[in-house]
Amino acid sequence: MNPSSEPASHFSPTESDGNRLPRLRLRTRFLLSMLLITTVLTTISLLLVQRSIRRNVRQSIAVNLRNSVAAFQDFRHERETMLTNDVALLADLPITRAIMGSPDPVTIQDASQDISRIAASDLFVLVDHRGRVVALHTKTPGLTRKAAEKYFQLSLDEDRGESSHWWLGEHHLYQTFVQPIFRGTRTDGTLLGFLVIGYEINNRLAAEVSKVAGSEVAFSCGKEIVGTTLSPAQAQSGNIQSLIAGSVHDDPRDIEIGSERFLATSLVLSGPRLTPVRLNVLGSYDQATKFLDQLNRYLLLLGMAAILVGSALVFFLSHTFTRPLGSLVAGVRALEGGDFHHPLDPRGGDEVAELTRAFDRMRASLLKTQRDLLESEQLATIGRMASSISHDLRHSLAAIMANSEFLCDSHLTPVQREELYQEVRSGVNLMTDLIDSLLEFARTRESLTPTYANVSETIQRSVQAARLHPRHHVRSIHVVCAAQLTGWFDPRKLERALYNLLLNACEAAPPVGGCVEVTAGAETAGSITISVADNGPGIAESIRGRLFHPFVSYGKENGTGLGLAVVQKIVQDHGGEIVVERSVEREIQHKTVFRIVLPGRAQDSYHGPDEHSGELPALVPAQREDASQNSISHPGS
Repeated sequence: MNPSSEPASHFSPTESDGNRLPRLRLRTRFLLSMLLITTVLTTISLLLVQRSIRRNVRQSIAVNLRNSVAAFQDFRHERETMLTNDVALLADLPITRAIMGSPDPVTIQDASQDISRIAASDLFVLVDHRGRVVALHTKTPGLTRKAAEKYFQLSLDEDRGESSHWWLGEHHLYQTFVQPIFRGTRTDGTLLGFLVIGYEINNRLAAEVSKVAGSEVAFSCGKEIVGTTLSPAQAQSGNIQSLIAGSVHDDPRDIEIGSERFLATSLVLSGPRLTPVRLNVLGSYDQATKFLDQLNRYLLLLGMAAILVGSALVFFLSHTFTRPLGSLVAGVRALEGGDFHHPLDPRGGDEVAELTRAFDRMRASLLKTQRDLLESEQLATIGRMASSISHDLRHSLAAIMANSEFLCDSHLTPVQREELYQEVRSGVNLMTDLIDSLLEFARTRESLTPTYANVSETIQRSVQAARLHPRHHVRSIHVVCAAQLTGWFDPRKLERALYNLLLNACEAAPPVGGCVEVTAGAETAGSITISVADNGPGIAESIRGRLFHPFVSYGKENGTGLGLAVVQKIVQDHGGEIVVERSVEREIQHKTVFRIVLPGRAQDSYHGPDEHSGELPALVPAQREDASQNSISHPGS
């Protein structure tokens, strides 16, 4: 151990006086750290002030938008009242009545030219009492007589007491006012037709409304913008399109058009109709926060100064405070990687030096404890293995010896001699399996001899071997596998793994109604999946967590506890994995499934029998004629 790990009371006065300075320096470091924290908190405070100002600006813009909408409502009401009175005066003019009294539409079209100039409107339409357009004058072409008749009928049908209506023709939106024309008085006269005056909603009107609202505006009809103060590039932005096509919100919403941010609100002008007409008012958030640019520059300068000062402090702290901590951290990381002898620097008398010395003592203690535990674990493992192996070998040797003595009897019949011989052979096979399982753990992954082989043939050999087992020859084993399923694996090792799984499944399956199923198939990624299922009682809770550990067995008289451990090692040597799961069938029947997944590999020069089709045959379930019979089915068999 390091001599510096002795108690501080054993230090000489000279060492004690010399170690006071580092302690004071450590406190000074903490003071500098506090100064740095103060700087950070000051910066955060300035940022919070800036955020508060931005929030207040946003609230101010939202209030202005509401006021702008209210001002437009008043402007709209006064404008519609004035235009309604103008249409009523034009409809009551004698010349208008005289023109509508003519039966010739051409005469009405020509004679109404002067009245349309008097109206100074963008749209002038005369309709007879049968709803037929007899005169049409527009400043911008696009609205046809047929479209005018359609919108006139719609205006009459949807008249809900509104003073104006909305007509759209060839991307031109008109706010129209309809007034009946009578010969005589309105109460006793004859209806001659209707006068329709329309004023286009265009960029010129949008500019006038923008002056009243003090914001950018956009008139829209459905998903089309018909008048706006925005630039053409802004009007084509996807965000403005989503604004005019979305639902109307009472509260302003944030929207970014190009590189400029706005707060936007909408007002429906057309009432409840299929294609709504809206006024969208947008207040520029960036224009309102221009005064914050200077504040941002000041904050940027302050931040740069803080960075420079902080860099100097970090440089100072890296040499006085973080260097011993960095050495200690390197020692901890080395310990994590298993290096118990990483050099440390325990010099000094401050807290970090004391921590380093304490860590050094702890590291030495951990090393000694680890060695003791490894020795104990090795002895315990050797003891468990020797106990299990000696028990299994003694059991098999006793059976071989007893049956060999019986074979010496000269009065045995040939049948009895055959039975005793099979018993001796069974004992020898058990001992051979035990030795092979032990040797399997000593082999490395390089002992594999993988090749492209047929999975179905390997499964068939395993099933035949399990069927020949004297205790399980009556078990029902069903196989579902494609006949040409090939993969890259060691057939001999995989056959041994499947044989172990089949023996376990046969032992778990009940004597009456027991069934073992083997399923194999190819996944989309090229991997091969092999499942072995049985309808037995399942895995005991006491061994479920250590099912694949060596020498773990439950409920078997002659079990060595190496079968599943060997299976796991073989599968892992192939780069695959094995999982166990519990499934439910028909709500009352359960199945225990061991699933092996072997990874797929690129086939360089191997071509299967059906290389022209490029596909493997589909899986076909086995035909089960008799539950007591073994069956191996392939497609097309």
